Amino acid sequence: MEIAERHVRTWVASPRDKEIEDTVSGVANGQLKLAHVVKALGEYLTSEDGDFRNKGVEFLALVVSKCPTDNFNLQSGTGRVLCVKARRHRNDNSPPSKASSRLLASRFLFQKIYMIYAQREISFGFADLWRCSYRRSIFTNVNMQALVQVQRHTVFSIFDSLVALRRDVLKSMGDSFLSGYIALADGEKDPRNLMVAFAIARVLAIEFDISKKFEDLFNITFCYFPITFRPPPNDPYRITADDLRNSLRSCLSASPLFGNLAVPLFLDKINAGSPTTKRDTLQTLAVCLPVYGPRVAVNLARKLWNSLKLEIFQPTDVETEGEALKATQVLIKTIYADEVRDADLDGLAKDACEECIQILKEPEKSQAKPAIKVLCAFMSTTPSVSRFTLSHAVPHLTKHFVDPDELPNRGPVLSLLSSLIAAARDSTVKVADTEEAFLLPFKDEVLGILVTGLKAQTSLRPAIEGLNGLVTTLGLLDDQEIGFVVQKVNEVISNQQEDPLGARDEALDLLKVISIKTPSHIAEMTLPLLFSALPDQAPGRDDPNLFETLVVRLSVRLSLLYAPAAVPDDSEPSAAYVHALLSTLADVLSRKVENGDVDVQKYVDRLVPRLFNLTIHGALVATGNKSVADPRIIDVIARIVNLVVQSLSAQRQETFAETLITAYMKGDITSLAVGDLSLPTERCFAPFDPAASESQANLIALFSESVIAFHPEVKIPVEDESALLVQLLNWGIRHAKTGRQRECAWHIVAVIVNKRPADLDSFLDTSFTTFWDEQIAKLLDTDVRRRAISAWAWISRALLVRNHPKALPFVNRLFELFDDTKVGWDAARAIGQAGTVDKVLTKRNHAVIKVLHAQKYASSILPKIIQGIKDSTEQSRQITYLVSLAALIKVIPRAAYSHELPILMPLLLRGLSLPDPTLRAGVIDTLLSAAQADAEAGSKTAKEGSVVSEHAVSLTNAMLLNGAAAEMPVVVRLSLHHPAYRANLEEQRVRLGALKYLAILPKVVRYDVLHPQKAMVLRELAKALDDPKRVVRKEAVNARSV
Repeated sequence: MEIAERHVRTWVASPRDKEIEDTVSGVANGQLKLAHVVKALGEYLTSEDGDFRNKGVEFLALVVSKCPTDNFNLQSGTGRVLCVKARRHRNDNSPPSKASSRLLASRFLFQKIYMIYAQREISFGFADLWRCSYRRSIFTNVNMQALVQVQRHTVFSIFDSLVALRRDVLKSMGDSFLSGYIALADGEKDPRNLMVAFAIARVLAIEFDISKKFEDLFNITFCYFPITFRPPPNDPYRITADDLRNSLRSCLSASPLFGNLAVPLFLDKINAGSPTTKRDTLQTLAVCLPVYGPRVAVNLARKLWNSLKLEIFQPTDVETEGEALKATQVLIKTIYADEVRDADLDGLAKDACEECIQILKEPEKSQAKPAIKVLCAFMSTTPSVSRFTLSHAVPHLTKHFVDPDELPNRGPVLSLLSSLIAAARDSTVKVADTEEAFLLPFKDEVLGILVTGLKAQTSLRPAIEGLNGLVTTLGLLDDQEIGFVVQKVNEVISNQQEDPLGARDEALDLLKVISIKTPSHIAEMTLPLLFSALPDQAPGRDDPNLFETLVVRLSVRLSLLYAPAAVPDDSEPSAAYVHALLSTLADVLSRKVENGDVDVQKYVDRLVPRLFNLTIHGALVATGNKSVADPRIIDVIARIVNLVVQSLSAQRQETFAETLITAYMKGDITSLAVGDLSLPTERCFAPFDPAASESQANLIALFSESVIAFHPEVKIPVEDESALLVQLLNWGIRHAKTGRQRECAWHIVAVIVNKRPADLDSFLDTSFTTFWDEQIAKLLDTDVRRRAISAWAWISRALLVRNHPKALPFVNRLFELFDDTKVGWDAARAIGQAGTVDKVLTKRNHAVIKVLHAQKYASSILPKIIQGIKDSTEQSRQITYLVSLAALIKVIPRAAYSHELPILMPLLLRGLSLPDPTLRAGVIDTLLSAAQADAEAGSKTAKEGSVVSEHAVSLTNAMLLNGAAAEMPVVVRLSLHHPAYRANLEEQRVRLGALKYLAILPKVVRYDVLHPQKAMVLRELAKALDDPKRVVRKEAVNARSV
């Protein structure tokens, strides 16, 4: 007792944790009892001075909260004293400003004791104490309206625990408990408390006898419907409106007793609410109706249908219409929950179905579409309703179609019928003991009118749509009937008439669907038809049938590529035709590789040699059809070769590598280029020879794409791989004739370095010193140095993606060139190129790629660039660092630099003034992607003092400058590879990105920040409305309308 008094006095004089811990330790080891603690606190707990009394309560609460529950005996006198103290001080509502911590302690003491009673297995005492003491204290003494939110939450938490753990005792109390709780919970407004209150109310409605109190319980829950809560910015509790909405919905659907009360109120909300309220009510109605049961649904069926019909036939928006249809389905399911015979079907389903069919007598009218939507909704209700709907709707539509007086309306009729067929196919209704399709009794009539519809342009598309529904319905059409459909659809695609509605595309889609189910019909009837439609010669430049022919290409006829042809006067149409055919083959092959088809490997013997035969013949033969030597065709063939080689095993790749090296390094093409075309023996094939023609050098693309696809364990069959890489670097820098040839050389070097660095130590060491000194550091020809820097970037990239220890040293050497006025910017761009995601070093090409390599690269290089900008005293050096930042920021993940945004944003703003449009476009894309991510995630960060908000004015001005063309470009036809074309394209990309950013900025920045700029922005955007590019003008209009 003395020990307890000493701890109490010491703590009251100077509150410390030590006295609390010593007291708890004494209680736990038996030296002290809680009775001693209560007696020692006696003068404080009974003091008239509020401060002393609250200190006593706080000490007791802290001790009780930390004591193990085994030390409590709530049936003893001490337990009762604790309860009395807790109950007495629970309503001590001193001003929070004076005693907030004491109030918190008193509240916690109260909660602790109730939790102990709720959780411990006390066979005697709890029920009696609750009935006699605690219930009276909490129901009588607690004034919820006078408590703050935290205190009210405690009360709800206590009830939540009691309902969860002592439900039987509470049930035995009957209506007295329900009345007390309803009185306490009434009028609560805080969303945190409502989440708990709704959960309690749901349990009460389901588990308790509420037959006498269901109206009161309904009143304290439905008063919150509909939920209009909007969470405040940066809400730490993260309670959303959907959370409250779903929780309230679970309450309203907890008991069938709520039905007669809720449904009339739901109808009022549907008829008079806003679109948001309508959708919420319809969703809630769909959840509640099955619980309320058939009796409530039948009694209010007509009123419900009238309200739902209004939202379907005169919808405010598409979403509300969809929710109304779902609610209609639920209503029908609820009414006809007990399955009835088709002949006995009566009531709402019959009336609504007949009402909709009456509307369908005028299929061309606007009301026909919502009517068919209702009938389609009925198809996923019950089997009897589904059969009744089809038995009345299908005969009506077929009769309407064959009526000669309704010939102009055949298109709308088939459109309605197609929707019904799709609904029957997708029906979720399962008929017991049978898999028979609902449409089976009407199959012949429906198929007949759909085939008839294929003969007229006005009904062609809906007829194809309907046939698609029939074909994809399980168990409906047999094999012979599907063959009949294929035959009729073939007539559509072979029709030479114009197809302004695009029905031929839909017919091809239908054939694709059929090919998955029964490919034999396509192979026997469709493919021969398509093959015969392919011309033997390319159409002329002005032939309008070229594009129509390409539309129906499902395969290619390789004989077109191998057979000799007469020399065309104009090779461009022939090249375009061959390019289209090969692109089709490449796309199909790519899909097979993605699907993992094992038969792709066989084409290394059947297809790849023929392609090499074709391309090498085009490069060696001086006369004949030279269109196959076009670089664009070579690139497509290289892609095909890459797809085939990457699917090979490492063993088969080694065999292919021997053949490849023999041809390209030794000139022996007899094994590689096997095909129908005879290759001249008097001309040597040596594409890496500096004196080789451009057409031969272009074929290095096939060599490159083959090597790119090799497995890491496949060794290039040469004496010294390092020497080969040195040879490739020298050829790419000094002898390559085009940029594409040079890229192919860099790709070969990069993939070999990436996959086999252990065998290339001498090459990497030589490159790091000799190659750098001789090709980059020395003040030689600037073009040569730029090419060497590009190669250096590819080597760095190859090492970087596999986290090789030499990767960062290679990249860091580029900073040594930042003071060089001739190649400084090239070195800065190369830092970004080293981190660029490319299509060469990929998993599909068996490259070695480590996870988080981009993050590691960013964390090493980005701080160095930022520090370089800060430390640079010369403006030219600062700008070079800005170029490297602009090049890097667009290729690294956002998470790698988001923490540096406060520092980066001023630098990125400076990057928007760089003269290079490619760099500016990269910076804008970075800023735009970040803003779009915030907007799509519903982030409020930018509106509460973020970096974007701080720099909103500067960003607006910079984007306006980039969004307007400096001068109107002259409209001329340029080649895709012309430098001026690419420059114009990059400038257009800058303008588009800037205008898109201006459009999204108001979504992430507060209105009061941007409003002062509104007039100026609108005035400047007017300039973009005169942009020569339509897509830019469109974005300007979008930005002005935000």
